[in-house]
Amino acid sequence: MKNNILYTRELLQRLLAEDLGQGDLSVQSLPNSIISGYFEAKSDGILAGQTIPPAIYQLFSNDITYTSLIADGQHIKLGDKYGKVYGPAHALLSAERLILNLTQRMSGIATATNLAINKLADPTIKILDTRKTVPGLRYFDKIAVQIGGGLNHRMGLYDSVMIKDNHWQLINNLPETINNIRLDIGPTKTIEVEVETLVQLKAAITSNVDIIMFDNQHPDTIKEWQRLVPNNIKIEVSGGITLDNLHEYAHTGVDFISLGYLTNNVTPLDLSFELV
Repeated sequence: MKNNILYTRELLQRLLAEDLGQGDLSVQSLPNSIISGYFEAKSDGILAGQTIPPAIYQLFSNDITYTSLIADGQHIKLGDKYGKVYGPAHALLSAERLILNLTQRMSGIATATNLAINKLADPTIKILDTRKTVPGLRYFDKIAVQIGGGLNHRMGLYDSVMIKDNHWQLINNLPETINNIRLDIGPTKTIEVEVETLVQLKAAITSNVDIIMFDNQHPDTIKEWQRLVPNNIKIEVSGGITLDNLHEYAHTGVDFISLGYLTNNVTPLDLSFELV
């Protein structure tokens, strides 16, 4: 996954342009004095997005100083001040909403990821995200999953191969197809195949893919199927898994559980900004 200053800056510039447009009409007639402010938690959870405030402030002015008071990945509770800022009033007020929108969403995702890990209570299985993200926010969503203790699945369609149910409709011979894919993409990118039947599972094993995903299978079926998979092939499970039934998938012998709801059904963590 990309993780560099230029890429982040480009994303934030687009998001800021959406909100700021030709300028903030609410502050243009107000004094632009040098002031300070605090970011504060209004609810309990896992903090994520401490790189966001300074990155956005830099798009306004080099005269703004942001200080992180609590690190990403730490538990915060109601009333905790997690950041302070000092700079021109107009910039602080104009940047407020975009900063809060992103950090609230990221903290909500990190909190949900951390909760899922604790609910599963099986360190042998890693929690993954999916591509079910709001367009334009995937980069920040996936960073938030990492901060919450999870791992990222593929960033997009370009960084690994995944044969899903609709792809199966175009395939007559899976081993032959996988061999052609390997010749086309080279040895460094992984190939994953989603299976829903025992016939598909056996074909995926014969194809010697890197990862096999058991889609929408009961935990008892997962335990039976995983015994058929050789150790060199990783196993992922997905589909119909919620926080309420996540514990049923613990100790099933798989390597990964992917949860679309982490980024697809986000409850933002309540955060606020107050001027001093």
